[in-house]
Amino acid sequence: MQPIFVGDVQGCADELGEILARAEERFGADWELWLVGDLINRGPANHRVLATVRELVERGRARCVLGNHELAFLSASLGLRPLGGSDTLGELLDRPDRDDWVEWLRRLPLVETGALGSRRVAMVHAAAHPAWSLDELAARARGAADRLARGDRDELRRFLATAPEVDEDRDVLGRLLSCRSVSGDGRWSKHEPTEGRTAWHAAWSERGHDYGVVYGHWAMQGLHVAPGLRGLDTGCVHHGRDHDGHLTAWLPDLERADPFAVPDQGFWQVRARARYYRDPPPSAARSG
Repeated sequence: MQPIFVGDVQGCADELGEILARAEERFGADWELWLVGDLINRGPANHRVLATVRELVERGRARCVLGNHELAFLSASLGLRPLGGSDTLGELLDRPDRDDWVEWLRRLPLVETGALGSRRVAMVHAAAHPAWSLDELAARARGAADRLARGDRDELRRFLATAPEVDEDRDVLGRLLSCRSVSGDGRWSKHEPTEGRTAWHAAWSERGHDYGVVYGHWAMQGLHVAPGLRGLDTGCVHHGRDHDGHLTAWLPDLERADPFAVPDQGFWQVRARARYYRDPPPSAARSG
């Protein structure tokens, strides 16, 4: 079974459809999709992407983790987050089955783990804590995911409204879904590295972990191919933002001793079909 890891789709249903068509043509039914989250928002066809992915997940043909844009949808549905000028979540918020999508999304895992050959792997939307082993990463992710899935809407609202500084699970949720950089004491930030902070994956690499990480979230960084790391957000929905956007899939070579070794040519890239990115109004709220 060939695993196919796919970067941030963000409502780009046609491009995802091309990835799926290539998979069927090359592998027949012998493939499994792994999606790094951010299935929705800012693109044109959020519901079509969700419906496609959910059907594959329920058939046992795909795995998907929660992304920060799914979290934005959950927050908006609870009245915790206003829509910004670049958001396209209204399509989902206005649907009669909105609550069903809220329930499905809030129960997605925050981390998926497995093995590629002899190398263990974690798939997460944004980042892993530089110091965490795979077992600790999985355990902490389960704890935060349980909190996200627990109870009724009021309990969900209370959890999402809690400051990360006062709730460990809320902090883990923020790190896994939004982190780009870390400080020397391990604190995370959604912002790109500046003085005093380094890219989370640079700090992670220094630890010499025995597992690999596949992630998304960082469109402005682009495709990141490094030992033990594959960053797959190549900004399909940002097409027109002074560069071309692509939807990227990584097909690890399972015959290699270490599929995370570099160099690596195992990528498919589908160029965005349209200029999706539009500058939001200057006063519009934005999410990372």
